[in-house]
Amino acid sequence: VQLVEGGGGLVQPGESLTLTCIASGSIGTSDMGWYRQAPGKQREFVARIDSNLRADYSESVKGRFTIARNDAQNTINLNMNSLKPDDTALYYCHLAFPDTWGQGTQVTVSS
Repeated sequence: VQLVEGGGGLVQPGESLTLTCIASGSIGTSDMGWYRQAPGKQREFVARIDSNLRADYSESVKGRFTIARNDAQNTINLNMNSLKPDDTALYYCHLAFPDTWGQGTQVTVSS
């Protein structure tokens, strides 16, 4: 399975973006998630959703970001609201089983 992310871009603080990750094959019952890596920092967890649609989020995005999955289309989305400059990073899609990463999509929040 390959993962392809899209939807990143340049936005101003307070604006919104939606990231999409498309899997080339079935994601089955695997957990899916989003991670991000800012320049000079380690990759960090952002959000995760399981096959029962239970989601959890990092404290830094809770209440602002929403993760969703569509198993019929093998996609997950990350709706990001009230974006802040600290959200600037390369965002990666992750499939837990088998362990698979996308190539990343850049999100830049700047005035």
